[in-house]
Amino acid sequence: MKQIVIIGGGQAGAMAAAALRAQQFSGSITLISEEPELPYERPPLSKDMLLSPTPQLQDILPATFYEENRITLRSNKRVVAIDINHNSVVLADGEELAWDKLLLTTGAKARRLAQLDALGDKSHTLRTAADARRLRSVLNAGQQILIVGAGTIGLELAASATQRGCQVTVVEQAPIVMGRNAPPPVRDYLMNLHQQHQVRFCLDARIEHAALEQERVVLTLQSGEQLRGDAVIYGIGIEANDQLAVQAGLATANGIIVDDQCRTSVANIYAAGDVTLRRQNGQLVRLETWDNANQQALVAACAMLDKPLPAAVPMWFWTDQFDSNIQFVGAMHSDRWLMRGNTKGHSVIWFALQDGRLTGAITLNQGREIRHLRKLIQQGITLDEKQLLDPQVALKNLI
Repeated sequence: MKQIVIIGGGQAGAMAAAALRAQQFSGSITLISEEPELPYERPPLSKDMLLSPTPQLQDILPATFYEENRITLRSNKRVVAIDINHNSVVLADGEELAWDKLLLTTGAKARRLAQLDALGDKSHTLRTAADARRLRSVLNAGQQILIVGAGTIGLELAASATQRGCQVTVVEQAPIVMGRNAPPPVRDYLMNLHQQHQVRFCLDARIEHAALEQERVVLTLQSGEQLRGDAVIYGIGIEANDQLAVQAGLATANGIIVDDQCRTSVANIYAAGDVTLRRQNGQLVRLETWDNANQQALVAACAMLDKPLPAAVPMWFWTDQFDSNIQFVGAMHSDRWLMRGNTKGHSVIWFALQDGRLTGAITLNQGREIRHLRKLIQQGITLDEKQLLDPQVALKNLI
């Protein structure tokens, strides 16, 4: 094997290129990215890029890394086709690149809402550095901002907009916030946190009509209530960037279906990151996290080189909202959550136990404990509930 091509310059693509070199692959690596910037971290887009007085993109790898490790970075280039018969990819300018193995890390884009897109430059989504730059110019003190969607990105944007001095209203069609990935005690904490900062919520609310009136956004809810704002930002999920895979005949379902080795349905083509779906308990599951992109990048690199795969680790992700850092590890589905600490002090750990074993945990401003919690989940040992909930007992002593 002499040539590996990676399509997609996000977290999974950059980390896969690095992992290939770390696994001693000595052949050619070409990383193709549609964006003009060096591969950059996405999580800060909704926070530091909007709040810092001097915002700067955070590079995933140092600028010198690519040349030093003989990785050919093709920025501002778009792949228009994958030729699986001749093992090549075709760029928009007609150039063709051959590959022995191909990795797709094309990520995802914001799911569109036509009635909000019709508002033109008064409507925004957030997936890229360019999106963040546009938003920064909009989120000025005194502006009234309407946010549609109360998932992780919606709440992070609500916090950032409020911290920039905006008046914020969040519209969510579900009766709860962060319904996809947070259990009830965390949802309740976040609702209270935002309301303490004067964020208004319209839950269980659907938009019936969206219009512009004298350069102001007017959203009419099914209840008849009208919300007015200077701009609207929406985050209602994602659509996988799987068009290339669809055209090439790979198995897809709003994402590229891969196995536990990140292999697609076509030989010598792999995929990693937000664009992928994996079967778990008979269902196709997507993990849209920074950590999953890193983990799958390493798995894909090892699989392409026929090296032993890294051990699976419990899922981990985080969100920063106002002064609260909340980190999630393991499974989030449990009928019973136990709490260590108290929310008034903004220092808590929530635990999910099954038959005395830790299956999931959430930290509030205690991120240093995540590595211990991850080990406890992996070990699957029976824990003493009283010790687990005692703040005086160090978690590392329970491992």
